[in-house]
Amino acid sequence: MARLTSFSRLLLTLAIVAGVFFAVRTFWPQIKSMGSGAEQTETTTENSGTTGAQETASPTSSSSTWGKTVSAFNYTAPAPVNGTLKGVVELGATGFNSFIINVDSRKNWKLEKAEYGASLVYENLATDDDIQKGLKSYIADMLAYGVGPKNIHFVISSGAKKVPVTSKISSMLKGMGYYVNEVTPQQEAKLALKSCLPASYENRAFVVDIGSGNTKISWMSGNAPTGIELPGAKYYQNNVTDDAVYKEVNAKAKQVPADKRSTCFIIGGVPFELAKEVRQGKERYTVLKAPGDYSPEGDKQKSGVNIYKAIADATGCQQFVFDWDANFTIGFLLSL
Repeated sequence: MARLTSFSRLLLTLAIVAGVFFAVRTFWPQIKSMGSGAEQTETTTENSGTTGAQETASPTSSSSTWGKTVSAFNYTAPAPVNGTLKGVVELGATGFNSFIINVDSRKNWKLEKAEYGASLVYENLATDDDIQKGLKSYIADMLAYGVGPKNIHFVISSGAKKVPVTSKISSMLKGMGYYVNEVTPQQEAKLALKSCLPASYENRAFVVDIGSGNTKISWMSGNAPTGIELPGAKYYQNNVTDDAVYKEVNAKAKQVPADKRSTCFIIGGVPFELAKEVRQGKERYTVLKAPGDYSPEGDKQKSGVNIYKAIADATGCQQFVFDWDANFTIGFLLSL
């Protein structure tokens, strides 16, 4: 070094510094990754443990616990061939509903027209004249649609019979020359079964109709339908608690045979409202969400969901299918 000139020593120093710089630049990333590998592995292990816990834990009231997502129900009802138009007006617990179907000799049917209307007659706010005009309007609409006079029928639901003004409506209809068919809760349950339980599901499904005045559950016992009555979605008006109704419904719903619990076809006012939230287009069948996935609005919907949950818990059924077309009055037409 002593023999080198000052300029040579400067060049040598610059060369050494440059060499160190490039060495660090080349090998430092690898050294860093080796050092952080242990940290990364440790972090991954912790995260994987957390992820595992999240996968195994799921809310008990969510659809995820049903083992399936809410999806389409792949079933198409057989269409009627050379059918006849028949109409029925239901005097329900909350008003008049009317339905026109096309039905053939094999009882294959298709809903042609439906009208739902809450009438003030059940609040005793309508006059006799209003009631008569309303009934004549339903009859005139059916005649205009092509339903023959002899194929127009009137049915009083089991829930409506508990409303005092119903007897007045029945008397008016009889005075107009129409026979009024009254049904018991057990008959209503069996008629609901007739309208919405497909033949291919008779050995593995049951039917629920959650009405305002009562709830009906039905299923096939051999070749005969069986039906039971439970509280309706307006039980809160009778100062009955949610807990009391849940226990009653849960206990009675356990009567549904174990081999009939894979699918439930469900109809009624509250199920109608629940199905609206998830319906895809104009599908006839809509699979409902789990009871705990709904946020009910109002006392009636809250009570209906309570009934729905009690039935689901009692039967373990995880597929509740709402039928947009079926109801017990159509079952009445099919039984004629």
